[in-house]
Amino acid sequence: MPLHNHSKRQQIRIRISQEAARLMVEHGIRDYHAAKQKAAMRLGVTDTRNLPRNDEIEAARLEHQRLFHSRRQPRRLHRMRRTALQAMRMLDPFQPRLVGPVLSGSAGIHDPVTLHLFSDTAEEVALLLMDREIPYQLHQYRLLLNGTRQLLPGYRFIADETEIELVVFPAKGLHHSPTDPADGRPMRRATTRQLERMLDQSTPHTPLGEGRPE
Repeated sequence: MPLHNHSKRQQIRIRISQEAARLMVEHGIRDYHAAKQKAAMRLGVTDTRNLPRNDEIEAARLEHQRLFHSRRQPRRLHRMRRTALQAMRMLDPFQPRLVGPVLSGSAGIHDPVTLHLFSDTAEEVALLLMDREIPYQLHQYRLLLNGTRQLLPGYRFIADETEIELVVFPAKGLHHSPTDPADGRPMRRATTRQLERMLDQSTPHTPLGEGRPE
């Protein structure tokens, strides 16, 4: 392939990454494939055989936050992590784990706090929410687990003006993390103690992407 063609393809790939990241941050699109397709369409790119990988989009999300939301986003992220910690302490019987953009640091205004819970039955989680008089909505989450797409039960509720989504795994699912759509690896999970350490070691102005769990 001629060098100039390769360079042009790479530039288009970067532009799609940046636009897809913007769409995810600013418009709340959560599906990487949908964001890439919409970005390509908005940029007038008809050849979609060389779309960026999901991890390239995630890197562009962090960069977008750094460039355009460097003053507000760290404070918002810190507040979301504190809200996550409060929810995790309340949900301690279900060994909660923080996952997703709030953990990685790329969370935008449309991203929820996502927690993985582990219980023999999802109804046990609902009983705890009802006992705390927390209004919630039922929901189902489709995740790639052990190589297959699986539907898992869950709940949504609002705390401190932040959406909290709970995905309920079987009790034995604690040691089997689903595939992260961002990089294809097992999804990173943070325990309550790990999140406490992250918050202790950070401030509302900590640079984006810092504070990953051990």
